[in-house]
Amino acid sequence: MNIPFLDLKANYNSIKSEVDSAIQNVLDNTAYILGAAVQNFEKDFAAAQHVKYCLGTSSGTDANHLVLWGLGVGPGDEVIIPANTFIATAWGATLCGATPVFVDCHPESYNLDPAKVEAAITSKTKAIVAVHLYGQSADLDPLKEIAKKHNILLVEDAAQAHLAEYKGKPIGGQSAAASFSYYPGKNLGAYGEGGAVTTNDEALFNRVKKLREHGQSQKYYHDSLGHNYRMEGIQGAVLGVKLKHLSKWTDARRAVATKYNDGLKALAKVITPKEMSYAKHVYHLYVIQLNDGSLEASNQLRDKLKDYLTQQGVNVGLHYPIPLHLQECFKDLGYKKGEFPNSERIAEAGLSLPMFPEMTDEQINYVVGKVKEFFS
Repeated sequence: MNIPFLDLKANYNSIKSEVDSAIQNVLDNTAYILGAAVQNFEKDFAAAQHVKYCLGTSSGTDANHLVLWGLGVGPGDEVIIPANTFIATAWGATLCGATPVFVDCHPESYNLDPAKVEAAITSKTKAIVAVHLYGQSADLDPLKEIAKKHNILLVEDAAQAHLAEYKGKPIGGQSAAASFSYYPGKNLGAYGEGGAVTTNDEALFNRVKKLREHGQSQKYYHDSLGHNYRMEGIQGAVLGVKLKHLSKWTDARRAVATKYNDGLKALAKVITPKEMSYAKHVYHLYVIQLNDGSLEASNQLRDKLKDYLTQQGVNVGLHYPIPLHLQECFKDLGYKKGEFPNSERIAEAGLSLPMFPEMTDEQINYVVGKVKEFFS
C-alpha cells in the first residue's frame, strides 16, 4: 500500500464540481486580481474566525510582513519569534528591517514558551509573534500579560491553524493581528499561493489594505510606500468553496489524530502530540517524537523509522529539521547549538506522519501497523 503524506487530488475530487464552477465564474467575469470572489471570501473567513476584518494577500509570507509593517515595525526593532517554526515567520521581521530574536518552545505544546519570553525582551523589542504551530494554539494569555507589561505588540502567525481555538474562542482575533497561509497543503489551501491578515482594529486594517495595494488610497494616488500583495481572483474563488467544508474537514483531521493516538500509545519510544487543555488542535500536522534517551540516539531512531516507513510506502515528513537559530542565513546573530534544547529536540527527533481529512481507517491502520512493526 502507498500512503501519501497528504492527498490533494482526493480533496479536489470531493468538491470538483463546486470548484470548477467557481473558477469558471472568475474566468467569465475576468476578475483576475481581487474582485468579488476575494471580497466574498474575506467576509466569510472573517466570520469563520470571529474577527471584524480579513484582508486576502498573495501568500502567508506576505501576510507576515504586512502585519508587522502595518504595526510600524522597522529598522532597529527586535521581534521575538519561536526558534521552531517555518522560516517565513522570521521573514515578517526581516522584511521590515527588524531583527528576529529567537526563543525556545514549550516541551509539550511545541509552541513559544511564555516562561522564556521575558528574558529575551530588550529596549529594542517591538513585538512578539505567537506561532500556532502544527495547528495548535500558542498559550496566549500569559503572552498578552507580558506584552502589556512591557508595552510591546503581540501578533499571531496562524498559517497552520485555521479554525483552531484558544480557550473556546477561534484564534486570529486575540491579538493585534494575525497572519494566515493558504498554501495548497494547508488545512484551508488555495490552488496556488495565498494568505490573509485578520484583525479587529479598523485603523490597522485600513493601513494594511493600503500597503497591500502599492500604498494607494485610490488608483494612482500613493499616500505611502507599499507593495503588491494582492490575492488573485481564482484563489479567492477556490478558498470560498473550500471554506464551506473546512469545519467538516477539521473534525476529520481530529478523528485521524485520535486514531493515531490510540494506536501508538503503547509504544514506549514514541511520544504522540499532546492537545493542551486550553487548545482545540486542528492537526495541520501530526508530529510524533522519538525518544531513545540521548538526542543523538533519538535522532538515529527517528531516521531509521523514517527510512523504514518510506520503504513500506508510508510518506512522512520532517517539520522542521533545522531550527531557525541554526539556519545559515541567521549565523550572524550568533546563536549556538544547544541554546534552545526543546526546539532542537523536536527538530532532530520529530517525524510527521500522513495527515489529511480523507484518510480511511485502512490507511490509518496501515501506518500504525508499520510503526508497530518497526518496533517489533
